[in-house]
Amino acid sequence: MTDKARPQAARAATAARKAAGRLVRAARGPAGPGRSGTGLAFGSLSTDDAVRMAFNVVLRRDPDPDGLAHYRRELDSGRLTRAAMVELMLSSTEFRQNVPFTDLVASMHLSRCEFVRGFPRAARILDVGGTDQSDEQGALASLGYPYRFERLTIVDLPPDDRHQLYQQGVWKQAETRLGPVDYAYHSMVDLSAYGDGSFDLVYSGQSIEHVTEEEGDLTLAGIFRVLAPGGWFCLDTPNGPVWRVQGPDLINPDHKIEYSHEALAGKLEANGFEIVEAKGLNYVGASLAEGRFDEAEATANIGVFDEIEHCLHLAYVCRRPA
Repeated sequence: MTDKARPQAARAATAARKAAGRLVRAARGPAGPGRSGTGLAFGSLSTDDAVRMAFNVVLRRDPDPDGLAHYRRELDSGRLTRAAMVELMLSSTEFRQNVPFTDLVASMHLSRCEFVRGFPRAARILDVGGTDQSDEQGALASLGYPYRFERLTIVDLPPDDRHQLYQQGVWKQAETRLGPVDYAYHSMVDLSAYGDGSFDLVYSGQSIEHVTEEEGDLTLAGIFRVLAPGGWFCLDTPNGPVWRVQGPDLINPDHKIEYSHEALAGKLEANGFEIVEAKGLNYVGASLAEGRFDEAEATANIGVFDEIEHCLHLAYVCRRPA
């Protein structure tokens, strides 16, 4: 895979949401008066046809005779709804182990969602480079941060200063289910507008690779300063050495650098951060052990993994010492 040949990571959230929406609409029921967005009336299908559709959409196969008989019996008795049938399939071992994702960008997006859902609770949050181009609530909330906050400040470049890939998504404020969001348009390299210790959590999601190494050092120093003692810094970024197995070029035309774990961990610690967790997103260790890059392996292995150096992305949870 080359980044130029695929949708950019900034579009991953939209792509994944659309894919999930199509699946849910096809499986859960009508989008209009008795009809789904595909023109198929899932709720009006016969029991057997509904079971077949669920198997086809979720498990990508036709039902076996025992499976068809089981779900027919449960649905006809009223012990199971059609939506619950789909949820059972989505939570099954077969789905998790035998139905791999085939789109790498959507897979990486879901891994980032899993990572973000594990962040600590915080009241005052700063997200550097945190615009979601299709959602005014911003990347942190759209990726699934679970806790309410007092305020979230999203820092991003003014649209005219961004690469052409990222010129959408310009908002001033947003009221979200988690709390109020404010936008500030300036470089994340310069955080002088924010007082010492003014945030409890700072997130840098796929952003530090968009500035030079020298600018990255300034950014890390600024983040350390604006964090309250005991505050959290979480970040994810491409794992440069793994992507170099895939190809010699940086994976995004706007990237300035793609770090190794050793290099980035060293910079974090040099700036005073305590690394609480160092994880990887999208494990690709089996093919790396053979000296090659297997996109199918990386796509199938959604999630957060201990072997950080064998994953597509580096993911850290750090803390400013109290």
